[in-house]
Amino acid sequence: MNNSSTVAMISLGCPKNLVNSEEMLALLQDAGYAFTDDLAKADAVIINTCAFIESAKTEAIEKILETASYREENPELKIIVSGCLAQRYADDIRAELPEVDGIMGTGSYSEVVSVVEAVLAGDKPTRRGAISAPLYDTPRAVSTGPNWAYLRIAEGCDNRCAYCVIPSLRGKFRSRTKESILEEARLLAASGVKELIIVAQDITRYGIDLYGKVCLTELLKELCKLDFRWVRLHYLYPELIDDELIDEIASEDKIVKYLDIPIQHINDTILRRMNRRGTGEEIRALFKKLRERIPGLVLRTSLITGLPGEGEAEFEELCEFLKEYKLERVGAFVFSPEEGTRAAEMEYPDTEIARERAERVAELQSRIMDEYNDHCLGETMEALCEGYDPDEGSYFGRTYADSPDVDGKIWFTSEQHVKTGDFVRVRIVDTYDGELVAIAEDDIDDDGE
Repeated sequence: MNNSSTVAMISLGCPKNLVNSEEMLALLQDAGYAFTDDLAKADAVIINTCAFIESAKTEAIEKILETASYREENPELKIIVSGCLAQRYADDIRAELPEVDGIMGTGSYSEVVSVVEAVLAGDKPTRRGAISAPLYDTPRAVSTGPNWAYLRIAEGCDNRCAYCVIPSLRGKFRSRTKESILEEARLLAASGVKELIIVAQDITRYGIDLYGKVCLTELLKELCKLDFRWVRLHYLYPELIDDELIDEIASEDKIVKYLDIPIQHINDTILRRMNRRGTGEEIRALFKKLRERIPGLVLRTSLITGLPGEGEAEFEELCEFLKEYKLERVGAFVFSPEEGTRAAEMEYPDTEIARERAERVAELQSRIMDEYNDHCLGETMEALCEGYDPDEGSYFGRTYADSPDVDGKIWFTSEQHVKTGDFVRVRIVDTYDGELVAIAEDDIDDDGE
């Protein structure tokens, strides 16, 4: 199809949202649309939003209003809002944000071409679609560059945590077929992707809806046969991490020893009130087992401060857990009482108290990360080069301990020229502002051999 119109894409929120953005870009590309990052030159812009918590909603609304300001330079610019904000608040957007021309919820990504066509023709469509419809195969226009890419293996969630709106935005848990996943993975490997990042709301549940059992371990075995250097896992729920999965992670060299396991809290009373499976003792036992079975393991988790039931004693238990278990990567979020959730109807601490507790967690975690970085001094590690900063006179990249967009970087110098995408052996010589500083060794390897 020939099309002279140009579209811009702004993707907010999590990696799963970015995958949806990439799928929309591919559908538009197949329909003949051109793309630009310059809103002054775009005919239409799609803002793919998040609405998981209050801060995400605020960011999305601010981005919509900021984008609308480009109409001073480009009066014909059409604005389409897609994703979770559109799914959850379509009526409010239509009533309160006249700047928006089209609305497309999480069940309507496949309709992006017809929505853009309608908007450019002067219509103002609102589409939400079926959020629990079976997953379909669609092409992707990978936007993360040649070195790494996300691979979504499932959509939706059945965990029904009391504070979470994801099931109402993304539908029930649905796994992709193994065949579909492996075909996409082969295409990514053939395109030169070196780090494959497995994502879903809960990857540990993969396959249970299609095959009657969890199949993550056997899926990983197949993925690791492909030509990737690193395979990274995001997000594993603790209750389904079994010995078979642990053995696969420990024994397979391609699976980086980095696990993102969101626990949200450690106090039993809060975990029960939030409808989280398992207990604080089970979480502690799991983390201890993972440390014992997987040498060099880096653990990431997410925590929520100010959950219903959290007094000072419960919060102190959380802090003591962090001090004892010294998780290398922690994200702390302030509880957001979301309408339609059970937690929003419970009694919870004042927002300022919750925010102060999140700051205390961040300060504590900063000290733990400094300890980890100091422990790395003198060690030799493998780094994936992601570029060169002429102002710093240094290359930068990531080690296995750093996931893109959520963790920091490693900075290193080299007497040899290093290309973006090279894997380099580096020796850690210093730390700066929470990040590692290193010197490259001589064995630069860009083939993964």
